[in-house]
Order: sequence, then C-alpha cells, then structure tokens
Amino acid sequence: MDDTRPSVRESAQHVSANRRGAVVAALMLAMALAALDSTIVSTAVPQIVGDLGGFSVFSWLFSGYLLAVTVTLPVYGKLSDTFGRKPVLIAGAAVFLLGSLLCAVAWNMGALIAFRIVQGLGGGALQGTVQTLAADLYPLEERPKIQAKLSTVWAVAAVAGPGIGGVLAAYADWRWIFLVNLPIGAVALWLIVRHLHEPQRSARDTTATRTRVDWAGALAVFACGGVLLTALVQGGVAWPWLSWPSLGLFGAGLALVAAVVLIERRAAEPIIPGWVWRRRTIAAVNLALGALGLLMVAPTVFLPTYAQSVLGLAPVTAGFVLSVWTLTWPVSAALSQHVYRRIGFRNTAMLGIGTATLVLFAFPFLPYPGAAWQPTLLMLLLGGALGLFQLPLIVGVQSTVGWAERGTTTASVLFCRQTGQTVGAAVFGAVANGVLASRLGGAGDLDSVTRALDAGTAPEATRAAIADAVHAVYVGAGCAAALAFAVLLVLAPRRFPVLKEQ
Repeated sequence: MDDTRPSVRESAQHVSANRRGAVVAALMLAMALAALDSTIVSTAVPQIVGDLGGFSVFSWLFSGYLLAVTVTLPVYGKLSDTFGRKPVLIAGAAVFLLGSLLCAVAWNMGALIAFRIVQGLGGGALQGTVQTLAADLYPLEERPKIQAKLSTVWAVAAVAGPGIGGVLAAYADWRWIFLVNLPIGAVALWLIVRHLHEPQRSARDTTATRTRVDWAGALAVFACGGVLLTALVQGGVAWPWLSWPSLGLFGAGLALVAAVVLIERRAAEPIIPGWVWRRRTIAAVNLALGALGLLMVAPTVFLPTYAQSVLGLAPVTAGFVLSVWTLTWPVSAALSQHVYRRIGFRNTAMLGIGTATLVLFAFPFLPYPGAAWQPTLLMLLLGGALGLFQLPLIVGVQSTVGWAERGTTTASVLFCRQTGQTVGAAVFGAVANGVLASRLGGAGDLDSVTRALDAGTAPEATRAAIADAVHAVYVGAGCAAALAFAVLLVLAPRRFPVLKEQ
C-alpha cells in the first residue's frame, strides 16, 4: 500500500493553513483601517477647516469617532459570541466603509462629524472582532506571532498615518483621506467572505440565541457610555468642570449606570455579563489595561508639545521622538512569549509595568531644557516595557475562556483600555492646566500658552512652566503604572487558569 500520499487530515490542515494565511491578511488590513483612521486625519485638519469651516468644533472629528468605537466594543463582543465572528466583522467593515464614503462627500463640519461617528460605529467591530479572531485562529503557543503582527500594524500606522494624511491633503484633496479606505476595505471584505469559515451552528441554536440578544442592554450601554465619555471629553474644554452642562451630563450618566445594572441583572444574555468582573483574572486584566490607557495619554498627547515648546524641535522631529516607542513595542511583544513561558503571564506583565513605572518617574528628572536624545531614549525603553506588559495579559486572558466567551472578554479588555485613555485625557489635561495656572499666575491654559510660544511672543519662563506641567503629567502616569502593578500583584492569580486547547 502506498503511504506517500498525504492523508485526508494532512490535506485538510494544509488547506486550513492556506485559508488562515488569507484570513490573517484580511485581519491586518481591517486593523490597518482602524489604526490609520486614528492618525491620518490629524495633519489634514487645517485643510478640512479651511474648506468646511467649523474650527470651534473640529475636535469632535476625533472625539466623536473615539466615543463611537468605545461604547460599541461591548456590544460587538457579545454579538460575536452569539452570532459568530464573521457576520459581525463583515457588518462592521461595511458600516466603516459607508462612513468613509459619507465623510468624503461631507458638505459641512457638522455632516463630517456625524459621518465620523458612523465610521466609529464600524470601527468598534473592527478592533474587537479582529483581536478575538486572532485568538480563535491560533493556539496559545502561536498567538504572540499574530499579536505581534497586529502590533506592527498599529506601529506603522502611528508613524505613517500623519505623513500620508499630510501628503494627501497637500497634493490631492483631504477627501482622499477617507476614499483610500474603500479599496483597502474591499480587499479585506473579499478575503473574509471567501476564506473565513466558522463551524456551522444548527438552526435551532441560532434561533434560540437570537431570541436572547439583549438589545435593551445594548442601547443602555451605548447611551451610558456616550453620555459619560462626552462629559469627560468636553469637560474643561467646551465648558468648565463645575458648570451646569458638565454636572448635568455626569448626573445623567450616573442615572444611566443604574439603568444598565438593572437591565443587565434581569437579562438572560446580558451585553456586559457579571462574570466579566467576578472572575479574578478578567477583572485584574481589565483594571490593569484601563491603567495602561490612562498612562498612555502622557506620551501620546503631551510629549509632542514638550518636544516642540521646551526642546525647540520642529514638528517632524518632535513626532519622531514620540514614534520611537512604536519600534520597541512590537519587538518586545513578539519576544514576550519567551518570558511568560518561563515565569507566567502575571509575572511577565508585572516585570513590564514595573519597568514602565521607573521610566515614567524618570522623566521629571530630565534636565531643562535638555537634549532630544534623552526623552527619545526614555520612549524606547517605555515601548519595550509596555510591549512586555500588554501582550501577555491579552494572550493570557483570552486563553482562560472558551470560544463562546472570548468575544465578550476581549471586548471588555479593549473597552477598559479605551475608557482609560478618555479618562486620562481629561484628568491629565486638568493637571497640566492647573500647574500652568499656578506657575504663570492664571495666564491661560496649555493650548493658549503653546500658541503663544509658536508665535514667539512668550517669555522663557513660559517654557519652564510647560516643562513643569508635562513633568506633573508624567508623575501622574507613573502613578497609574504603579496602580496597574499593584492590581496585578493583589488581584491577579499567580497562574492564569488557562483552558486546554480544543
């Protein structure tokens, strides 16, 4: 008997491997859509405002998109556990592409902001479902590979996005920033439809799960998240923190929190199930990555201002000082598997966040005005530390749940990280403005002082005040990192309860 022919199982594995490669390519393209959209618009704002007007509300181009992505993450996570990843990813990509097309034909700033929110409604499905599928496709020992690839996509987008946006706005038209999403998204959709095949579910099971979808909970979560995040994004910017609009939004948000708790307790299949917070591992990872979102605000928001206003660097050079952490982050993430296989997920993450704490607390000790290589070196170290922190937690927590809970778990982790970033922007913005007011006798906030520096009308004392403000923000970020370390030490189990691969 000839045994040289491949067995049926080997042939199936070969076909599955080919399909998996095509699906991974689709996931990277889908992730690129979401990642680029967070950065590519920033450098085209002058052209957009010059064409459409609406300078007073242009910040909602970013805030509206962020709000829509954040509040939809838990909803898409639960839907992917109920209906499967493929329909949710296809629907999310279609909504994102529709929003991109609408953004390209926007006739005023109000329409563009509304269509950016439509983009965000699809972007939430892209971010959460791509991360969930990455865990579905790969066994535990191979998951760092796909996670490193996805981290690389974000790194490339962070570096290339602003440049691509600037080139398109300068030499073509700002509308092309949104139109370029269409061919990329079309290829991703085609690959997903053709190559992603999930296990078939019986008609009876599908009907049963459909009747248990918690649409009331989804609406309540969306409304609650939208109101609270709007209060955080606009507080201290559009109106004072203690004004009636701010107090009204926070009051409405707290009432909606109570409504969400009441609805979710009564729902048969809640959008945010209680076990997400009752299980020590998931709760610890949620809190730790919420702290990660909080601390990331310091470098991403305040370091470019520090590099330009204090160090006197050009915008391109200041961007490089920030972007260097995107070089060490994916490398560290890819290598983290060699560490957590020896010492475990929790200890590896604690090693990473402990190092990040030291780096963040070192920033205020930089000399004034200092040299550009000093914050650049700290950013290289910070990227390496956070890669060692984030990926083991994501891989570890996804490995503690089965297929039917993985979407909800992944979405809860991403939701906490996004919420941490929103809270961090509000809190650290208030800290920076408070330090400036105390140093300059109440002479403006960070934005107005930075504009004065750019115009060359501010004295040297103002630069020193900005340095003090950014140093205070980094101290706050260091405290957030220390909080994440404490959460993992106290709450997370020493060994994650990893399920056996099926």
